[in-house]
Amino acid sequence: MTGDGSGRSTRTRLLLLVLSVSLNLITGLSENPSSPKDSTTTTSNHSSSSKTGLELFLACLGVAIIILLSFFLFKMWQKRRREEQYARLLKLFEEDNELEVELGLRD
Repeated sequence: MTGDGSGRSTRTRLLLLVLSVSLNLITGLSENPSSPKDSTTTTSNHSSSSKTGLELFLACLGVAIIILLSFFLFKMWQKRRREEQYARLLKLFEEDNELEVELGLRD
């Protein structure tokens, strides 16, 4: 990152975007009629609402798993990148030593 906090700001905006979309999906999943007409619809609404609750729970669980998987993969990528940079640094210093020997600056 650049060190000016723009990465954190971007992550915050992304999190807010995901939360707002998920809240819109939650409200879209509710199937409550504006006025029930008889008692049979209220009993079917009860089973429908429990089904909606289960769907909501599974959706939240799926989002949580995706977020955790993304975080894990990001950390693995960071570790691999750090190891590659360290290997390049070591290789750079090894080449310097060979160059000094070739120029006769060191035995």
